[in-house]
Amino acid sequence: MPTRVHEFAWPDRVVVGTIGVPGARTFYLQVRAGKQIVSIALEKQQSALLAEKIDEILDQLITVEGNPFSVPTSTPIELVDNDQLEAVQEQFRTGAMSLGWDPTTAQVVLEAYPIADDDNDESLDEDGANEPEMLLVRMPVGTARAFAKRTREIVGAGRPTCPLCGYPIDADGHICTLPEV
Repeated sequence: MPTRVHEFAWPDRVVVGTIGVPGARTFYLQVRAGKQIVSIALEKQQSALLAEKIDEILDQLITVEGNPFSVPTSTPIELVDNDQLEAVQEQFRTGAMSLGWDPTTAQVVLEAYPIADDDNDESLDEDGANEPEMLLVRMPVGTARAFAKRTREIVGAGRPTCPLCGYPIDADGHICTLPEV
């Protein structure tokens, strides 16, 4: 069965955002072009790594002689997006992701695939209700830089980290900082 591709060649918006309180947040990658919106769930660590790797790609491109792709060193002010996620209807939970660079369009290319569920392969029905799918997003360099910055901020807005063990501290305490009984 063919894979259903949610493709965004020049998205109007591409952001990572969350729903829930720190410690119980769900992270979403949301992409919009016109009225088409796709939201996929991903892990906090996936979000952080995605931002890091996008910045690495862009920083490496800056070093190319003459910077032929006009890669910005920081987020262009007109591309800053601090708005909340739009109405979220989760398309799938992200498993594997890949990043690439398309020099013909000067875009960062992101592919996201759902978590593999081998048991579900046999349940694909004729109308394609459970057809395999993926998200394909092409981001111009400025949009990619803004995406990475916002994603780092969203990831960093979670629970504080314990200075002793490095694990997050919950609002009702933490094993390293709880008073002794």
